[in-house]
Amino acid sequence: MKALQNGAKPVTPPEAEFFLPELCAAEALLVLVLLAELLVMVLVLSEPMQPSFNWVRLALTSLFVQWIVLLSAGLLCSLRPLLARLRAGLAGGLCCLLVVALTLACTAVADYYELGGPQLPSGEVNRYLRHALISLIMSGLLLRYFYLQSQWRKQQQAELRARIESLQARIRPHFLFNSLNSIASLVQIDPDKAEQAVLDLSDLFRASLAKPGHLVTWGDEMELAKRYLSIEQYRLGERLQLDWQVSSVPGDLPIPQLTLQPLLENALIYGIAPRIEGGLVRVEAEYENGVFMLRVSNPYDEPAQPRVSTGTHQALVNIGDRLSALFGPRASLSVERRDGRHFTCLRYPCVRLTQEASTI
Repeated sequence: MKALQNGAKPVTPPEAEFFLPELCAAEALLVLVLLAELLVMVLVLSEPMQPSFNWVRLALTSLFVQWIVLLSAGLLCSLRPLLARLRAGLAGGLCCLLVVALTLACTAVADYYELGGPQLPSGEVNRYLRHALISLIMSGLLLRYFYLQSQWRKQQQAELRARIESLQARIRPHFLFNSLNSIASLVQIDPDKAEQAVLDLSDLFRASLAKPGHLVTWGDEMELAKRYLSIEQYRLGERLQLDWQVSSVPGDLPIPQLTLQPLLENALIYGIAPRIEGGLVRVEAEYENGVFMLRVSNPYDEPAQPRVSTGTHQALVNIGDRLSALFGPRASLSVERRDGRHFTCLRYPCVRLTQEASTI
């Protein structure tokens, strides 16, 4: 928990990055059973054709192969934490040897109880060798597939991290330029307030850059946004009114860094700055059933068309991209206008950092 709050990367256990998946999981077992049945069909159909299809042979072969598959899955699943500590090549070789050993053991049990019918002594060695080679080839191909799939997932994650870092880097300069413009407007009007605003900006960026992780807590994000609003308050004065309705949101909820501040900046540029009388910016947030919702609204006058801010639009696009990259297709960022107000709403599924820490 402390590591997550301090922006440090959590320690990843070796099995989390191991190429062999959790074979005890229901989905993995289903795939293995289906692949085993396909192998059984290939083995039965490869035998010399008989006048009628031998259903008994199919059932016995299916039972034999399924026992090997299920026993192998259970054994590899139990040994997975130990195998994950080895090099990928050595771990893959041991997995193949374990599967071959189980295959030979099952063959010996089937011969002892004559489950496949009486066997000729001259064919015993060939049968053991045939079963060993089949299990070695099939396990090797399957492990190779698991390894390539694992490497592909790692590449996808690396590309995703690079994309998120690129989007984050675009937001910070944009935020800096707009804050400096606000401070510049105070230099001639009130130098003392301008000096204090510079100190606030310094504290704000120190807090931001001290946490290089992709996600921060909701409490930290609110503190960051309030520092930004304190800078804008010097320029706008009483024209800026704020209403926070966020008491129901836990402070340890994860949120992408510098998400709330661009939404507030958008509200100030479009809803407060163009109006002589200013207006109310309302921040509403709630967390229910594992979904976080954040809504920022500001006054909107249809006849008065404010100056278009390309930077602000770019910041909103970046927020939407980051939400999709971090939380998947269920994350969304929407904009609507009704009842004389402009609403920017984002939502995404997430769990609290304390819950994440308890499951690690």
